[in-house]
Amino acid sequence: MRLSRTSRSTLTDIWLAGPATLAMIVLIFIPVVIVALMSFTDYQFGARSFNWIGGQNYIVMLTDPTARRAVTNTLVYAAIVIPASIFLGLIVALGLHRLAQKSPRFASGLRAAYFLPVAATIVAMAVVWQMLLHPSLGLVNQLLAAVGQQGPAWLSDRGLVLYTLTVIGIWQSVGYNMVLFLAGLAAIPEDLYDAAQLDGAGSGWNRFWTVTWPMLGPTTLFVTVITATGAFRVFETVATLTKGGPAFASDVLVYAMYREGFVYFKAGYSSALTIVFFLLVLLVTALKFGILEKKVHYR
Repeated sequence: MRLSRTSRSTLTDIWLAGPATLAMIVLIFIPVVIVALMSFTDYQFGARSFNWIGGQNYIVMLTDPTARRAVTNTLVYAAIVIPASIFLGLIVALGLHRLAQKSPRFASGLRAAYFLPVAATIVAMAVVWQMLLHPSLGLVNQLLAAVGQQGPAWLSDRGLVLYTLTVIGIWQSVGYNMVLFLAGLAAIPEDLYDAAQLDGAGSGWNRFWTVTWPMLGPTTLFVTVITATGAFRVFETVATLTKGGPAFASDVLVYAMYREGFVYFKAGYSSALTIVFFLLVLLVTALKFGILEKKVHYR
């Protein structure tokens, strides 16, 4: 039987999109539904039975100071890491883009150096930071001692540890953001700069605001979403360096999910934390698209 052109086109679409769609359903949507249902139970890993407890896990979460601290720390961490890593990534990309026109080899070496934190294993880099920030043997405090300053306990001071982790998070993100911004800068036609110069935008600052920044709109939107997602799901550095301590001063949502689920085996409560994390990231992403999408200029 000969199929019509419409039927062949439909079968082709199913053949191309079907495997990816099936994978998304099996690996993403079904697990989300299972976790959502589990959040209304008192299930513990290894138990043969469970009870439906309604929203009790969410009520406990709202009244638990540890859970509230994890949410607050996550928001503070994201509020610092997201704008700082985007800004520094843009600054580095602008500098390397200009430097590549004068010294391509030197610019390539700097690009590799900035990208190293992205290419390296996060856990390995966290161990390096742990050595650098050691209170007595670390290089950072030794340098401070050389100029007559006493270095603090970067990873064991309750008032300082979260901000130390934000510095590490920024260091991890700048290289990736730099590469994305470099790609966006390379895609800007030189004709636009020539036209802007003819229109009176002679200084580099004027050309940046009239040409570079508007043309980087799609790239900036993508970088913002990617950076925000990475900041909210910070886990490796916390698990390696502080384990949420001292006294939950560096506890974040993803580590709290891991601790409740795989250390205390409270699968139901961990699932409730997971749903809150999912909704938080979804809300932030939707707000970013809603706000930034209106200011993005697509070619």
